[in-house]
Amino acid sequence: MIERRALRHLDLIMVLLCASLVAYGAVLIYSASLSAYPDGVSLGHPLAKQIIFAGLGVSVMIAVAWLDYRIFGHMAPALYALAIVMLVAVLAVGGSAYGSTRWFNIGGQQIQASEVAKLLTIIALARYLADRQTQMQDVRVFATSFAMAMLPAVLVLIEPDMGTAMVFVAIWLGMVLMAGAPTRYVLVLVGLALSFIPFGALAVMGDYQRKRFELWINPNSDPLGGGFNILQSEIGIGSGGIFGRGLTHGTQTQLDFLQTSTTDYIFSVLGEELGLLGALLLFALFTALLFRGIRALTIARDQFARLLATGVVIMILFQVFINVAVNVRLVPVTGIPLPFISQGGSSLVMIFGAIGLLEGIVLRHKRIEF
Repeated sequence: MIERRALRHLDLIMVLLCASLVAYGAVLIYSASLSAYPDGVSLGHPLAKQIIFAGLGVSVMIAVAWLDYRIFGHMAPALYALAIVMLVAVLAVGGSAYGSTRWFNIGGQQIQASEVAKLLTIIALARYLADRQTQMQDVRVFATSFAMAMLPAVLVLIEPDMGTAMVFVAIWLGMVLMAGAPTRYVLVLVGLALSFIPFGALAVMGDYQRKRFELWINPNSDPLGGGFNILQSEIGIGSGGIFGRGLTHGTQTQLDFLQTSTTDYIFSVLGEELGLLGALLLFALFTALLFRGIRALTIARDQFARLLATGVVIMILFQVFINVAVNVRLVPVTGIPLPFISQGGSSLVMIFGAIGLLEGIVLRHKRIEF
């Protein structure tokens, strides 16, 4: 447990940045929900749910930061096993929506197994790689770490959820490079992956995923069906201009042309109503948060902590990139939430849990940087 005197080292800037992002997201969720809830905010309103989950997330962040992060290292094998069991179980008994099976329905709430598994996999990989600092030249260590990341990634891909599967791979890549794995190993693996993409796409991608890829290339092939959201998102962002149409005044959002506007396409709401300036503010907040994460990495007291911080930073950075890229049609639709911004209980709580790990690292480092 942390000593009281160490609380003065709490990274308040990181906490304030997280709070600012949640508040920013709350404003966008309110605007995106206005047409569906014209009578104001009630307990069942998406904004009310987001505030409740934000409160739960803050509690999780405090609890995780209060515990010594090395405790999670000791529990890493059990936590990794829990992640795999959850991903297997959700395939058997999970709830389905939009062609994917991703959630446990418990007490009327959806718990997304992959969101929990991402954080538990980061802990497991950090423990495995930290214990083998002097063996990173061994190809068996490299291959085992890759297998540890690929197992949950494949289980998530089966759901199917290609976007989240990519997050697992990105996390592993960043962590294994930070751990000191030879670059040639990574280059060989990337080369093999690129050469097998055409065959893998045919073998792994189902009809649902192939349809998404086709619609990404040409959304006008089904403008009133699968391509509708893609086209409306582009129209919304394009019409926002520099200053936007004004909060609660976006036509695509307020006239319900944009579906899943509080989740996958919330960046489109921002682009239409707050314009380029609103997007730049969002990117500035995320950039500042990521620099605080990098600070935690640089002042960490041991390799396990450095790898934990690396995994968390990569996870947040990659999810921001993928969500924004989907909204501007740089990549196919993947269903990745925008951290702190998109409506979603599991995502918000686990992101706060990840921030708790970073705070725990900062609270226990040996020296303070100003």
